[in-house]
Amino acid sequence: MSIRRPSIDRLHKLASANHFSIGSEEESSYTALFDHILEQYDALEASPVSKSVPPTRDPGRRPAPHENFCNSFVRKLSIRGASEGPLHGKRIGIKDNVSIAGVPMTCGSDVVDFTPQQDATIVSRLLSAGAEIVAVVNMDNLAFSGAGDTSAHGPTRNPHDETRLAGGSSGGSAAALLSGEVDITIGGDQAGSIRIPASWCGVVGLKPTYGLVPYTGILGYDLTFDHTGPMARTAREVAETLAAIAGKDPLDPRQREVTVVDYVGALDRKNLSGIKIGILREGFGTVGSEPDVDATVLGAAKALETLGATIVEVSYPGHAMAGPIVWGVFAEGVTATFQGNGHGHHWDGAYNPELSQAFGTGMRERGNGMPLQAKFNLMLGTYMREDYQGCFYAKAQNMRAALRAGYDLLLEQVDILLMPTTPMKAHVYNPNQSPEELVLAGWNMVANTAPFNMTGHPALSVPCGTSGGLPVGMMLVGRKFEDQKLLAVADVFERASA
Repeated sequence: MSIRRPSIDRLHKLASANHFSIGSEEESSYTALFDHILEQYDALEASPVSKSVPPTRDPGRRPAPHENFCNSFVRKLSIRGASEGPLHGKRIGIKDNVSIAGVPMTCGSDVVDFTPQQDATIVSRLLSAGAEIVAVVNMDNLAFSGAGDTSAHGPTRNPHDETRLAGGSSGGSAAALLSGEVDITIGGDQAGSIRIPASWCGVVGLKPTYGLVPYTGILGYDLTFDHTGPMARTAREVAETLAAIAGKDPLDPRQREVTVVDYVGALDRKNLSGIKIGILREGFGTVGSEPDVDATVLGAAKALETLGATIVEVSYPGHAMAGPIVWGVFAEGVTATFQGNGHGHHWDGAYNPELSQAFGTGMRERGNGMPLQAKFNLMLGTYMREDYQGCFYAKAQNMRAALRAGYDLLLEQVDILLMPTTPMKAHVYNPNQSPEELVLAGWNMVANTAPFNMTGHPALSVPCGTSGGLPVGMMLVGRKFEDQKLLAVADVFERASA
């Protein structure tokens, strides 16, 4: 197949898009240059690509409403892993933006229509550990909301009160854990999307240290803050899953030095003696916070103290000022990735040409199907890049180092920081919101979660009680690559609370 050569009219449009013009006397020269260089692209198109043969799999099916608990499932299927291993017998649900070879992936959207030919690295690792993948679970449309109500497959309801939402964007990953049909799920987290639904549904969700778990084969936002991690009903199951999926992947440019430890062995603690926990003052009383949520988390801190932990109050004003950094990085970073057909440019790792083509085609042909949050973000990111030449993205990226250093300083004084995961309990589902209300309600719960996507510290949401019958999540934040310490504290707390 020969690469299409641009017409004269297209040459002028290409020049205009790059802020210059060409004269009529230059047209023939540019035409000849394109014809000459595109011969190299013809050769690239004809070049064979070495790839493993994808497994033949039953892609599963869309469950009927009566068998779709809280609308948390997109597909039900069965892919069995190794006949033995640490996760043998465990049933896994995979978020709808993670590649499973032979299984359609939609990212909760009508825009994406793609069937991967290769497994994401974490999928391969789960299967090698003996797990069985039994479901693709629901998520917010293109992962742009933390509420759980924007998926093209319908909202994910809260298992404790179906008039409320499960949270997002990994809402299906959280709600499905209470269906009795899955034991462990995989979520993704760019601003809190593992921890928010974990908090609202009352399960355990870990945003691992940045780079600890490979992101290869997962549709992301920005290489500098993409995270994926495990969710389960217990800290032990999260630890077992982390042990299976963590570690170096040469195909993932997000990883540098990766420190892997014995996550399961770290759980063998009788108490919390020797653990110093800092209650982060600025994590309480945030905008939109509910007093009963703050009180429940403070009560859990008291319980940790009775289990042997030393509890102190600490302060970091930078935590409350992280919003501008989050937005400065997020809007333009996500826009660049989306305008780069789902993977962007300038990184050394595994690209997926088929996903790039499917994503880019979907955006061009079905872009109107994007959620309001995505449309606004792309408009904002484009505006800031075109009118301000990307200077705010650059400034925000540079400011991440100071934000990270502020938390690191506190974590020299204490082992773990403690605060509410979300300021409020699960949102009531309201399908009649105005566009502005819908967008803002999808982002009003990230004050405590999003800063740690910018800094890369591990952060774990642990159920710590209920109020009015709804779960409340306590977030524990630790030093980089000390994820096991968070899990150990959560495990002791769970066993004492049982």
